[in-house]
Amino acid sequence: MIRVISIALAFVALTLVLLPFQLIGMIFDLRLQRTIPHLYHRILCALIGVRIREVGTRSAASPALILSNHVSWLDICVITALGPVVFVAKSEVAGWPVFGWLARLQRTIFVNRQARHQTGAATREIAGRLLGGDAVVLFAEGTSSDGIRVLPFRSSLVGAVHHALGDGTQHTQVTVQPMSLAYVSLSGLRMGRGLRERVAWYGDVELVPHLLSVLASGAVDVTVSWGEAIAYDMRADRKAIARDAEHSVRRMTAAALRAAPPGPATPVPEPMQPMPEPA
Repeated sequence: MIRVISIALAFVALTLVLLPFQLIGMIFDLRLQRTIPHLYHRILCALIGVRIREVGTRSAASPALILSNHVSWLDICVITALGPVVFVAKSEVAGWPVFGWLARLQRTIFVNRQARHQTGAATREIAGRLLGGDAVVLFAEGTSSDGIRVLPFRSSLVGAVHHALGDGTQHTQVTVQPMSLAYVSLSGLRMGRGLRERVAWYGDVELVPHLLSVLASGAVDVTVSWGEAIAYDMRADRKAIARDAEHSVRRMTAAALRAAPPGPATPVPEPMQPMPEPA
C-alpha cells in the first residue's frame, strides 16, 4: 500500500508540474505539445517500474501510421515513453474521469465506433494529424486482449492512409509500420497465464482496481517489437495493409513471448530527437 500511495502522490505532482507547459503548447500549437507527453510517460514508466526492451527500430519517416496490438492501459505509457505519438481511442474514453482528461491533453483522436457513418470524419481527422507531422498509433484490433493472442485487425480506419494522400499535396506516400507489445515478466517472474491478468486489461475488468493492482505489483518487463515500415501510395488496399500488419504483429508477439526473459533493462530508453515541425 505504501508503494501505491507513493506512486499516486508522485503522479499527481508530476501532472501538476507539467500541465501548464502542455496547455501552453496546445494553445499556441508549439512543439511542446508533442514533447511533454513523451517526457511525462517516460517518468511514469520509471515510477511504475516498467522496463522496456525494443526489438527493431521505429521508422523516422513521416507521415507515419503505427498499427499495434492492444493489451493494457499500460500500452499508452509504454508507447509514448518511446517517442512522441498521438492515439486513436473510442469516444467513451473522453468521458472517463481523470483518464479522459489526460487523453485529451495528449491530443487523442476519439472515434465513435458505434456510428459507422462517422468513420469518414474519423479518418479525415487521422489524415489531418498525419499530414501535420504527428505519428498516429492505431490499436487495430479495436479492443484489448490477454496479450497472448492477436485479434484480427480492422481495416476501416486504415483508410486514413488514403485520405492523407488525397487531402495533401506534399506527400504521395504514407509509411505504415506494425508494432508488437508483449508483456513478458512481472516482478522478475516469467508472465505465464496465472500472472497475465495482473497486467492485461480486457473484458469486463474494472480500470481502477486493475491500475492499483499493477502499481502494487513491482517491475513489469515489456518487449516492443517493430516490424518492417512500408510506404504506401493511393493504389494500396486498406484491407491488405491491415492484413499484412496483423500477420507481422502476430509473428513478433509470438517470438517475444517465446524468448527468454530479458536481462536487466533501463526503465525507459533515451528520449528520441524531436522531429522537425512541418512546413
